[in-house]
Amino acid sequence: MTWLAILVAAAGCYLLKLTGLSVPPQVLERPVVSRVADLIPVALLAGLVAVQVFTTGPDLVLDARAAALAVAVVLLLLRAPFLVVVFGAALVAALLRLL
Repeated sequence: MTWLAILVAAAGCYLLKLTGLSVPPQVLERPVVSRVADLIPVALLAGLVAVQVFTTGPDLVLDARAAALAVAVVLLLLRAPFLVVVFGAALVAALLRLL
């Protein structure tokens, strides 16, 4: 049964990709469609980050992950290099988990 679900999901992903490739270029050139297509990955990534940071199982939590995310946001606003952002957030999470 598991392999059937995997095969159905793979076929669905393939058909979804095929559908996206078959959209006429005139539709993709519209400003609204272009803007929405640019923002969808950002919204999906933000949703994934929120779920990973603020939940543990079915519960909402505020722990070291939330503080690390806050530090990462501040460092990004200060235009710190990406490695500084990653290491800064990891350092804050590690220090808070030691406490």
